[in-house]
Amino acid sequence: MSQVIRISAVSYLNSIPFVYGIKNSGILENYSMELDVPSTCAEKLLKERVDIGLVPVALIPSLKEYHIISEYCIGAVGKVRTVLLLSNIPLNEIKTIYLDNDSLTSVNLLRVLLRDYWKIKPELRKISSPAELSQEHPALLIGDKTFPAESKYKYVYDLAECWINYTGLPFVFAAWISNKKLPESFISQFNQALLYGLNNIEDTVKTMNNIIPNDIAIDYLKNYISYPLTKGKKEGMNLFLQKLRTF
Repeated sequence: MSQVIRISAVSYLNSIPFVYGIKNSGILENYSMELDVPSTCAEKLLKERVDIGLVPVALIPSLKEYHIISEYCIGAVGKVRTVLLLSNIPLNEIKTIYLDNDSLTSVNLLRVLLRDYWKIKPELRKISSPAELSQEHPALLIGDKTFPAESKYKYVYDLAECWINYTGLPFVFAAWISNKKLPESFISQFNQALLYGLNNIEDTVKTMNNIIPNDIAIDYLKNYISYPLTKGKKEGMNLFLQKLRTF
């Protein structure tokens, strides 16, 4: 019997097509899958509690061994909508930013933009739960919780859009990474399963038990998340990782 490959996938709306493809394509065999927030995906891959994770790219320098095993990712070529700096005061007046605990790449992207693009130095303060956030305080929010939150703030800075304005390159938030070499046959099946989900986005949305209306979810998945891991996205990812090494 073949070894069971353990997978950690992100529980957010943006990865629903991947999860749907893995579960429903009938292509992938010998796997187990858990759904986690991005920071937990990263922790599980780092501690070798899983073999594959849809993990924040900021994790890559921390891995002893890594392999990007898919031609698909969670990326953006414009606004992404679900990685936002939200504030009711202008950027140059911000003294403290509260950080979403689910994030890893997004916090590091914020640090890069603060230092190199906006050239400001607010205090970054971690929180243990989004319940600690108040509209009085600027905050970095990621994931599905941004949909109801964005209309409550006067200033909304989309971090993917800001990165693209700064560098001219797309951004990759998360990639499918393994912490060991896997059989090529499994990797091929894995990518076919992911593509199946991407080709059936309307069906994936029907499986959600979510407060986000279907039309908004479909628009987000088709027009804001960019899934192919292209040459341009790889260039953007490498530049981002290069900048992280300067902290």
